[in-house]
Amino acid sequence: MAAAMVSSAGGLLAMLNEPHTSLKLHALLLLNKFVHQFWPEISTSVPIIESLYEDEEFDQHQRQLAALLVSKVFYYLGELNDSLSYALGAGSLFDVSEDSDYVHTLLAKAIDEYAVLRSKAAETSEVVDIDPRLEAIVERMLDKCITDGKYQQAMGIAIECRRLDKLEEAITKSENVQGTLAYCINVSHSFVNRREYRHEVLQLLVNVYQKLSSPDYLSICQCLMFLDEPKGVASILEKLLRSESKDDALMALQIAFDLVENEHQAFLMSIRELLPAPKTRRVEAVQAVETSTAHNENTAGDVQMTVETPLLSQTTQTIEHEIDPVDAVYAERLTKAKGILSGETSIQLTLQFLYSHNKSDLLILKTIKQSVEMRNSVCHSATIYANAIMHAGTTVDTFLRENLDWLSRATNWAKFSATAGLGVIHRGHLQQGRSLMAPYLPQGGAGGGGSPYSEGGALYALGLIHANHGEGIKQFLRDSLRSTSVEVIQHGACLGLGLAALGTADEEVYDDIKSVLYTDSAVAGEAAGISMGLLLVGTATDKASEMLAYAHETQHEKIIRGLALGIALTVYGREEGADTLIEQMTRDQDPIIRYGGMYALALAYSGTANNKAIRQLLHFAVSDVSDDVRRTAVLALGFVLYSDPEQTPRIVSLLSESYNPHVRYGAALAVGISCAGTGLSEAISLLEPLTSDVVDFVRQGALIAMAMVMVQISEASDSRVGAFRRQLEKIILDKHEDTMSKMGAILASGILDAGGRNVTIRLLSKTKHDKVTAVIGLAVFSQFWYWYPLIYFISLAFSPTAFIGLNYDLKVPKFEFMSHAKPSLFEYPKPTTVATANTAAKLPTAVLSISAKAKARAKKEAEQKANAEKSGTESGAGKGKATSNEKEADSMQVDSTAPPVEKKAEPEATYEILVNPARVVPSQEKYIKLMEESRYVPVKLAPSGFVLLRDLRPHEPEVLSLTDSPTSTASPASGAAATGQGQQANTASAMAVDDEPQPPQAFEYASP
Repeated sequence: MAAAMVSSAGGLLAMLNEPHTSLKLHALLLLNKFVHQFWPEISTSVPIIESLYEDEEFDQHQRQLAALLVSKVFYYLGELNDSLSYALGAGSLFDVSEDSDYVHTLLAKAIDEYAVLRSKAAETSEVVDIDPRLEAIVERMLDKCITDGKYQQAMGIAIECRRLDKLEEAITKSENVQGTLAYCINVSHSFVNRREYRHEVLQLLVNVYQKLSSPDYLSICQCLMFLDEPKGVASILEKLLRSESKDDALMALQIAFDLVENEHQAFLMSIRELLPAPKTRRVEAVQAVETSTAHNENTAGDVQMTVETPLLSQTTQTIEHEIDPVDAVYAERLTKAKGILSGETSIQLTLQFLYSHNKSDLLILKTIKQSVEMRNSVCHSATIYANAIMHAGTTVDTFLRENLDWLSRATNWAKFSATAGLGVIHRGHLQQGRSLMAPYLPQGGAGGGGSPYSEGGALYALGLIHANHGEGIKQFLRDSLRSTSVEVIQHGACLGLGLAALGTADEEVYDDIKSVLYTDSAVAGEAAGISMGLLLVGTATDKASEMLAYAHETQHEKIIRGLALGIALTVYGREEGADTLIEQMTRDQDPIIRYGGMYALALAYSGTANNKAIRQLLHFAVSDVSDDVRRTAVLALGFVLYSDPEQTPRIVSLLSESYNPHVRYGAALAVGISCAGTGLSEAISLLEPLTSDVVDFVRQGALIAMAMVMVQISEASDSRVGAFRRQLEKIILDKHEDTMSKMGAILASGILDAGGRNVTIRLLSKTKHDKVTAVIGLAVFSQFWYWYPLIYFISLAFSPTAFIGLNYDLKVPKFEFMSHAKPSLFEYPKPTTVATANTAAKLPTAVLSISAKAKARAKKEAEQKANAEKSGTESGAGKGKATSNEKEADSMQVDSTAPPVEKKAEPEATYEILVNPARVVPSQEKYIKLMEESRYVPVKLAPSGFVLLRDLRPHEPEVLSLTDSPTSTASPASGAAATGQGQQANTASAMAVDDEPQPPQAFEYASP
């Protein structure tokens, strides 16, 4: 049979040489049908078939058939380029809907070729010829996808091929336009590598959104933020705020909160300025008064002027407060919106949440302090850093107040760090920030009366308190910088000023910092270089070349390093726009500037997972002659890949096994940065062996990175978290452990319990926008390798793990919602006890015994109680879990029987009721559900963050939460650390942290 088939194939090929056209056509049709079987035989006759395709005497259909046959033969021969070329010649006979490997392969090849040509045409000035037949095939494929309802596939191809017309068609024809648009936004963030093209796609999406009958304003405003169009956002907000509907006003406030989460300060300031003020009445009356006053001044001289001027100001003031009734509601809403856009509302609510929910374990710090004492200044400082990180934003400085003697032993730069730590603890305390730090701030004159280290630390602390919201403190910091020539104070003032004016590109501030840089003082110059970068974040200005020129001139390594990092900060998020500067820095002879080039690559392409950037960093990681550059190149991968954390462990796994300890350290921190707060199993597996590396600083980096990955991950969800906590305790208590590892373990303890166990490290907002401050914070934090005080920058990356629901008045109403998961999966870590802190041995439970009579009576009561409980359990089967109060009461009972009555452990509940505001950790978000028939409904479905609520029963009275603000004392007791002044141990702060124990249950006392 097979032989007959082969001989028939040979006969068909012979027919191709026949003079009759109909015979040739018959042969082509049959050969086309069986080409998948007989392509080896047919391949010998390819030149004959090609000549038929080129024969113009043949009609169009027959030529296309010959081209299709040749295309298939070349496909089987593996010559895909030739195969595609002939498939294009086959025209409509190449059926894009055919479900075969041949068609799928050639379509993929065609789309790739077309995409490359379209990209080349868009990105270069060259004229690129695109075969219209190739374009026709791609268009047929796109049309087929849209017709078949495969809209996501069509959008993917359209975006890749830069066919925005087809992208719009796919979106508008889809059944669920809103869902399709959301998918498209995600695709543009994840797969569009070039910034300009991404902006084109987002601009198209905005246009499509605005044409919808009910536009999704939340998504539109997020797209406009990516496009840097504050005017569009301001007009949408104004429209919603002026609306008669209360729901529209809530939506405007929700948009404001979502925009603030992205931390793009300059953009938010622009929106605030563009929002129009409400109209006031009787403007003419003001002018009339002014005119009459001017007339009176002219006629009656100076005496008349002294009478009229107060009258004028009084009248003007009255009129200014009389807002047009139509605009009165708008004025009230505008005040709220501006308060949110300034960041003050969210900061205040976050402060209240972190203060009221603080669960810091002071016993951990006490254990660290006892093991460290003052034998080692590095570990002493590390303990102060850990305390600040552990209490970041909670305003609780109990540990400092209780250990004033120990703290006051800090000297020089340790004193600087101890004072600056207050800035982390009180971060966001915008109203009282300056009064809190008053005892340590320069008291006028060049140096004031205190230590320059504490004064410099206090100025740095002010920057940390007002980070990204420095309008109120900027002028004071500028005055402090200008009025001193002490380099330590200049160092603190520069860092503080950079933080307060983050990303504002203020020219006057830049000039002040530049004048400090040009004094060529190593200590002040390093901070000035970093501060310039903070000030100019993402601006990519010409000032970067000015900074680079000075880096080449100066002889101080510290200044060069500060400037190298500063230059990298200026190109944040600029992607290909920064390539020229990156090329210049990475080719420099000075390894410190190449080191800055690695940071420039990391920050320019941060969160893009750009292949070109990854290739460049890997190249430097294995080829540069400087360990410094190699370490930073690997570390920089963490910044490029944080939007796709699963990739990072895979990419750096080989580097983590490098012979070079610097490369291993870089691999550890790269994983820590990109997988921060994810608890990713692959990340933990990669870091585990590095925590027991032979080199001390690798162990340090691995411990810090592991804490960053595990922050807010409970022991119930991953048992390795508990093992890691025990490992940290062991390292800290081990007297023979080296200093570097011990420092890493102390810092890791602080990061694990950061912000009172209520914050995580988050580099992306929920709308996939980079959190600018967080990324910058981690970039400068990673510089602590050279300068420990920069450790505090990690606090900029902290994001509260909270659901905070807000009503129309921006108050926090009490209402319940549900977490559909076992409570133990996401509970706070259990507090440590003195016994576990000192020894692993467990003490036996004490059994109280008074007399035989008391025993008998207690036993009888216990049996009665057990029977009652048994019947209660049977009648109440299927009910939810016991309340926490009952559990606490049970745990506090004294068992006076011997032996005790055994009680079966109740199965854990499968859900948990949470009360607004509540701690919701990232891994818990997917389990959050609202209760049915709840009084409040969110404006947008969001499992965490600030969520505006619609009140379905507005006439009922509301119960509010978060009414207490964190109290602050005028003189924080940690002044002893900075100035050695009196010990004012204030226990109010401590009382606020410790929960009052429940009273014991009622009992009868039986006398012997």
